[in-house]
Amino acid sequence: MKKVISTNSAPAAIGPYSQAVEANGTLYLSGMLPIDCVTGNFVSGGIKEQTAQIFVNIKAVLSAAGLNINHVVKTTVFLDDMSFFDGMNEVYSKQFKEDFPARSTFAVKSLPKNSLVEIEAIAVR
Repeated sequence: MKKVISTNSAPAAIGPYSQAVEANGTLYLSGMLPIDCVTGNFVSGGIKEQTAQIFVNIKAVLSAAGLNINHVVKTTVFLDDMSFFDGMNEVYSKQFKEDFPARSTFAVKSLPKNSLVEIEAIAVR
């Protein structure tokens, strides 16, 4: 059985997908972009600002599911270019208070809406 998780506190999906889907106590969050849900626009700034906004969005979806950042067990980070790794990693490392989740990081040819970064996550109850 699956349950779709959605919140107005994070940007709406920009395609035919859900913000998150829960199945058997595992929450799968779609890739999040650095969109401010109030303005509907990307946040100003570079990789650090974009990464920080993505975590605002991730935390909002987790909260809608009754979870928090400490429930995250795996993330996948997609970067427009590996030259952004250090800036992303600086912000990323401050998001978790307990043990870090497993993570994969990839450089891709391009991201939706020309984002510098996109992050997806898996959380477990």
